[in-house]
Amino acid sequence: MVDRREIDTPHGPARLVQRRSTRPWATLVLTHGAGGGLGAPDLSVLATRLPPKGVSVALVEQPWRVAGKRIATRPEVLDEGFAAVVDRLRPQTPMFVGGRSAGARVGCRTGRQLGAVGVVALAFPLHPPGRPEKSRVDELLGADLPTLVVQGERDSFGRPDEFPPQQTLVSVPDADHSFTVPKSAATTRAEALATVVDAVVGWLERRVRR
Repeated sequence: MVDRREIDTPHGPARLVQRRSTRPWATLVLTHGAGGGLGAPDLSVLATRLPPKGVSVALVEQPWRVAGKRIATRPEVLDEGFAAVVDRLRPQTPMFVGGRSAGARVGCRTGRQLGAVGVVALAFPLHPPGRPEKSRVDELLGADLPTLVVQGERDSFGRPDEFPPQQTLVSVPDADHSFTVPKSAATTRAEALATVVDAVVGWLERRVRR
């Protein structure tokens, strides 16, 4: 079942796309990055493949994207837009939040106040490309919630080995920040996305069903 609707936020309407599981045991709320929308392959594959496995997925399109703007708004505006949508959901199952890239940062900053039990960070932008001294590790660790990072092996925003050892992380072989792999790589794009799905489902199950 797919439900699409717009929800008012303090910064204009956001768009919510929900895919509900028929027998849900968890809910995952994700938002997009600064350079794209809900059509990102990792978001799309999770929204398609998780509901049959018992996880309802809600995708949040930020107001700046709904308004047709090309540049993302300030972090505090992103947080407020995301929170306004999540506050309307009221899921009956344990709720996890997160997203890809800048959306992962939103999840880390807002998850605890929204009542989430964990954060899923896809392609977390640990630092700007080529600027490791501009680390955002404090934002990641400051989530104060169990957090899963799923990171491409070749991600220029932070390779898996750059993350602190205590961070729960799944590395996607040969993948970059968009989980794209070179044509010459041993890993196919389908295999890379399957790794993302398996990592998220497995971690959610361990958090909920332990």
